[in-house]
Amino acid sequence: MLLTSVQTDLIEAGCDEAGRGCLAGPVCAAAVILPPNYQLKDLNDSKKLSEKKRDQLRPIIERDAIAWSVVMVDENDIDKLNILHASIEGMHRALHTLSVKPEFIAVDGNRFKPFESIPHQTVVKGDGKYLNIAAASVLAKTHRDEYMHQLHNQYPHYNWLRNKGYPTAEHIEALETFGRCIHHRSSFSIKSKQLSLWPLN
Repeated sequence: MLLTSVQTDLIEAGCDEAGRGCLAGPVCAAAVILPPNYQLKDLNDSKKLSEKKRDQLRPIIERDAIAWSVVMVDENDIDKLNILHASIEGMHRALHTLSVKPEFIAVDGNRFKPFESIPHQTVVKGDGKYLNIAAASVLAKTHRDEYMHQLHNQYPHYNWLRNKGYPTAEHIEALETFGRCIHHRSSFSIKSKQLSLWPLN
C-alpha cells in the first residue's frame, strides 16, 4: 500500500510530470496536496494503470484534493530550456498556482530545483511509493492525453489519439511521410530507416 506523503506532519505537495519522452506536444506537470492519511483504492503510478482507470481516478483526485494544479510547458519552451529544465519549470508553475501553499514538496525522480524557500525531497519511482506523487502523475498524464486528443483532430495523420506524441513506429513512419508540424519539438532527434537525423535545424 502506498503512503499518503513523505512528511505526515506537514502540508505536502506531490509533483510529477508526463510527456518528457515525446517528440511532439507539451510536457505536463502537476502538483497535488491530499488530505492527511488519505487513501484511494487503485491509485498508483499512472504508467501502471490503464487509460480507463486513470480517467476514472482523475475526477476523484480533483474532488478530494485539498489543492491541485496542472500546467503545460509547450514545445517552444522545451526547445529553449531543454526537457529537464522545462519539466522542472512546469512543476514550479504548478506549485505557484496551488490555492494552498505547501510546507514541503515531494518530487518524482532525482532532479529538481528549489522552489521559493520550501524544503523538498526527490524520490526515485516516487509515483509508486507515495499517493500524492501518484495523484500528480495521474493528473499530469490524463490532462496531457486529453490535450493530445484535441491536437489529433487537427493532425490526424500522426495518430496522436493513440501514440500521444511518443516515438512509436507509427509516429516515426508518419514523420517520414508527412514531415513535422508546429507541435513537434525541434530540439529532439530520432534515427529511422529514412531519417538519419530528425529534425534538421
